[in-house]
Amino acid sequence: MPERLQPALDSRDGSAFLAAAEELHYADLAFFYANLEDDEDRNFITQTLSPATFSDILADLPDSLREEAILRYQPAQQRELLNALSDDDRVDILQDVSEEVRASLLDLLSSDQEELTRTLLKYEEDTAGGRMTTSIARITVDLSVKQALEKLKVLQDSAETLSRIFIVDERERPIGFIRLRDLAFASWGTPVRDIMFDVKETILATADQEEAANMVRKYDLLALPVVDESHRLLGAITYDDAMEILEEESTEDFEKQAGIAGEQSEESYLRTRIVVHLKRRVGWLLVLGFLAIASGYVMIQFEPVLNSVFLLALFLPMVVAAGGNTGGQASTMVIRAMSLGELEAKDSWLVAWKELRLGMLQGLILGGALALTCLLLLPVFLPNSVKGVALPQFTMAVSCALTIQVSASTLIGAMLPIGARAIKLDPAVIAAPAITTIVDVTGMLIYFTTARLFLGL
Repeated sequence: MPERLQPALDSRDGSAFLAAAEELHYADLAFFYANLEDDEDRNFITQTLSPATFSDILADLPDSLREEAILRYQPAQQRELLNALSDDDRVDILQDVSEEVRASLLDLLSSDQEELTRTLLKYEEDTAGGRMTTSIARITVDLSVKQALEKLKVLQDSAETLSRIFIVDERERPIGFIRLRDLAFASWGTPVRDIMFDVKETILATADQEEAANMVRKYDLLALPVVDESHRLLGAITYDDAMEILEEESTEDFEKQAGIAGEQSEESYLRTRIVVHLKRRVGWLLVLGFLAIASGYVMIQFEPVLNSVFLLALFLPMVVAAGGNTGGQASTMVIRAMSLGELEAKDSWLVAWKELRLGMLQGLILGGALALTCLLLLPVFLPNSVKGVALPQFTMAVSCALTIQVSASTLIGAMLPIGARAIKLDPAVIAAPAITTIVDVTGMLIYFTTARLFLGL
C-alpha cells in the first residue's frame, strides 16, 4: 500500500492520498512520514490529513520529529490534535518538545485536561506514572451489574480499553477488576462484588517503567494498575505500552553492551545523522583504546618468555579470544537473568559457584582439544617451529593456560554485572567493554605465567 502514497504525494493529489492513507495502519503512515526528505512533502501530508487523523501518526513518530510536525498546524488545529490523543500519548509528546512549545500547547487544553496533563508531567518519563494512561474504566464496588453498565455507557468513549474494568472502594483504592463480558452475561441485579476478580498486582507511579513492563509480562496482564503512595488508583500500564517499554529497554541494553553511549535515537539507522552516531560510539572507543595499552605493557614484561619460545605467539590470540568469548557469554546470561528479576543480591555466591564450574568444564574441553592439536598437528604443519621445543611441556603449558583463562573469564563475566549493580551502575554498561579489556590483560598474564612455569623460563 505505501507505493500508492508516493504517486499521490508527488502529484499533490489530496483525494488520492486520503484514499490510500485510509487503507494503511497509522504505524505505516508514521514510517512513511518519518522517511520523507522533502519538507514540502511533510507539509502536504499535514495539510491533507486532519489533526485528529494525524494524532495517531504523531504518537508513533520518532521524538525528534514530533515538535516540527505539531508546529505545521495552526493553534486551533493543534488543540484538535491534542484532544484526539490519549492522555499518556499526549504526555509522552509534551515531554519531547521544547519548554516554550510545551507551555503554548498546555494553554490550548481545557482546564481539566491541562490539570491532568500537568499532574502526569510531574512523573519522570521512565517511570510507571510517566508511561501510564488515566483513560481507564473504573466503577465503585457498591454497584449492581445494571448500574455498572449504565456508568460504562458514559465512559465508553474516554476509556482506552474496556477489557479490564477496575473496581475501586470509597477511597479510590483498586480492590478488583471485571471484564465487560462478565457484565454482559450476568443478571442485572447481580452485585459487581460477587463477580469481580481480585487485584493481586499493582505498582507505584514512581517505580521504574521496566519494572512495570516486566510485571505485565510475568503475570500476563492486559493492564497493570498504577497507584500512589496511598494506594489510590491513578491509571494503568496497558499491554501495548509494556511491549513498547520492553523494546526500548532491550535496545538500550543491547547498545550499552556494544559500548554505545548516550540516549538512543528513535529515528531509523539511515536517517540518524553521522554526528549522532559518532558521539555515541567514540567515547568508549577512546577509553578502551587507551586501556588496551595495558595488554601491550604485559607483553613487554614477558618479552623474554616470548623470545625464548616464539611458538607461544601462535596460541596467544586463541587464549585471549576464548576468554573474551566465554566472559561475554556469562555476562549476557547473568544480565538477562537480572533483567527478568531471576537474580537477587543474595544469589551472588550461587552464580559464582555455578559459573566457575561451568567455566572449568568448558576450559577442560577446550584445553583438551588444544592439547590434541599441539601433539598431532604441530609436528606435521610446523615441523621447523617445534625443533628445540619440548613438545609435551609446551602442550601442557598452552592447554592449561587456556583452561585457566576460560575458567577465570567465565567467573569474571558473571560477577562483573552483579558487582556493577551492587554499586548502583548499569550492568549493561559495564559488561562488554570492561570484560573485553579485563580478560585481555588477565589472559596474557595467565598465558605467559603458565608458560614460564611449565617451560622453566
